[in-house]
Amino acid sequence: MNKTGYYAPESTLPPQTALLSDRAVVTEAYTVIPRGVMRDIVTSVLPEWDGTRAWILNRPVAGGATTFAQYLMEVAPGGGAKKPEPQETVESFIFLLEGALSVTIEGERHELTPGGFAYLPPASDWQAANDGGELAKFQWIRKAYEPLSGHTPKVVVGNEKDVAPGAMPETDNKWRTTRMLPVDDLAYDMHINVVTFEPGASIPFAETHVMEHGLYVLEGKAVYRLNEDWVEVQEGDYMSLRAFCPQACYAGGPSNFRYLLYKDVNRQIRL
Repeated sequence: MNKTGYYAPESTLPPQTALLSDRAVVTEAYTVIPRGVMRDIVTSVLPEWDGTRAWILNRPVAGGATTFAQYLMEVAPGGGAKKPEPQETVESFIFLLEGALSVTIEGERHELTPGGFAYLPPASDWQAANDGGELAKFQWIRKAYEPLSGHTPKVVVGNEKDVAPGAMPETDNKWRTTRMLPVDDLAYDMHINVVTFEPGASIPFAETHVMEHGLYVLEGKAVYRLNEDWVEVQEGDYMSLRAFCPQACYAGGPSNFRYLLYKDVNRQIRL
């Protein structure tokens, strides 16, 4: 874990003497991208972004999670984008891991520090800039917005540290969820949470449900049940889960196990 408490992988290539084996796996039910995979050689350059490179963690593909895209972004000092989002029908969520990022939304400037986040509804006029002296690293989640008559999402800006987490029932506060978007407002067709498990805490049953997930591990380690497999994960790892993929976990310690969680909200089941 880095000094901010939100892990961002180092991207340099391993030495030629390193073993090839790792924990990366792609199945029909889930994908695991370990932090060791996020190296210089697998970066992408995105249109409109200057001084920026991206690791594409998920995008809608046949045989995988289909509702969202998720990137690990790295913006150098002086870099950024005046028109980050090329599609007016797409909504975005940014979560800052390291450094500082200025986000200007509809002319209003917001300074994000680690743990800072911004939700940008579709067709938002927004910009992002790294005006500091260090790299800015953040998670960027994009989703084609599903409109619902009578409901309009609004910009949400804040910091995870300022949002009170809620304890999951009957867990003695050892499993907590910090919800950064309103979960009872149908205007929002995604939920973004930071989920925290204290050492030894667990999801004590195999969750199996319609929501697709993207999980980026911020801190700690755990053994995660994905479909029929138990997979070791640690800070900096990423998982995407298709709908109905069974999931559970045990937090391994010695620190808390925390991850940034995306899940789609099925407000209408279309056939």
